[in-house]
Amino acid sequence: MLRYMLAVLMVLALAHAGFGQQVSREEKVRKDRKEVLELGEWYYNDLEAGRAEARRTGKPLLVIFRCIPCHACEGFDGQVLDRDATIRAEMDKFVCVRIVKANAMDLAQFQFDYDLSFAAFFMHPDGTIYGRFGTRSDMKDAEKDISLDGFRKALAAAMELHKGYPDNRELFEEKTGPKPEFAAPEQFPSLKGKYKSELNYEGNVVASCIHCHQIRDAERELYRSRREPAPDRVVYPWPLPSTIGLALSPRETASVMSVEQGSAAERAGLKPGDQIVRLDGQPLLSIADVQWVLHRAEDPDTLPAEIRRGDQTLKLSLELPEGWRAANDISWRATSWNLRRLATGGLKLKAASPEARRRAGVAEDAMAIEVEHVGQY
Repeated sequence: MLRYMLAVLMVLALAHAGFGQQVSREEKVRKDRKEVLELGEWYYNDLEAGRAEARRTGKPLLVIFRCIPCHACEGFDGQVLDRDATIRAEMDKFVCVRIVKANAMDLAQFQFDYDLSFAAFFMHPDGTIYGRFGTRSDMKDAEKDISLDGFRKALAAAMELHKGYPDNRELFEEKTGPKPEFAAPEQFPSLKGKYKSELNYEGNVVASCIHCHQIRDAERELYRSRREPAPDRVVYPWPLPSTIGLALSPRETASVMSVEQGSAAERAGLKPGDQIVRLDGQPLLSIADVQWVLHRAEDPDTLPAEIRRGDQTLKLSLELPEGWRAANDISWRATSWNLRRLATGGLKLKAASPEARRRAGVAEDAMAIEVEHVGQY
């Protein structure tokens, strides 16, 4: 009886929504490619062509990863695509590449928060990463941690780093993580054979696309299939600044708005108004760069910080205690859904059967989900 009650509670759409929604998703993905190519200002799903142009012109690369047809960050993404007046002057100094698939993604090169629907890299054409952009902490309000002002300042800071390259090359050695076990997402056992390296624009393009969050899901599934405990870095990825007691301004690069009493940040001596210039030796262009340092940190760990406070430059030490990473809120993440399923012993969602619809009183032409217990994981 419980499963049929759940079917009623989990009605997700109005009548006729199922098929129409799929058509809409297909059209949205195709429309994105058509309209972006017509703009003539972006290399679309073609990183190598962008790199060649960057080498030819001497410009740095701006590489955007965007989940289409995800609604999250749609407004911000549109402003970046159209080069809003706030950011146009800075964006014009970059060769811009837009990638809307995780298929064939170089996982050694592009390590970022895979729960995002908008993520950016500022890079040299040789692959050196100057910094990252893109932060999220909420399921409903995906844009509260980013702003055009913050993006403009990150672009400007990346350009300054580019001007100093290669003399400043050592600053970026830790901006790229260790080589992963699999070179591309479609090589993970749980994804292998289901996806190809390119999107199928001749057929069902949506079904052919690997979404970024599937990378994290595949990584966790790998540990489960091997009966190995997943490391905390995998369970609690990309810690938000709030994990260590910091609130940073989305309108700046890494500017402290507030510090939580009794937190690791307060014990380190950080104060509102501080500008974090470097953390663990890495230059910071955005909140995402702070998250990258925290993501790669150990448990426990000590991170040196260079702070600008007024006209002073200070050296501080951020002490991360044992177990610090577990304070990272992962409840908003799409990749937390499978964790919840595992925690409840394994719940499978599937389209409700005609019998379930009848008992629950759900109309035949409405979309409904049925919950089935499928055993322990």
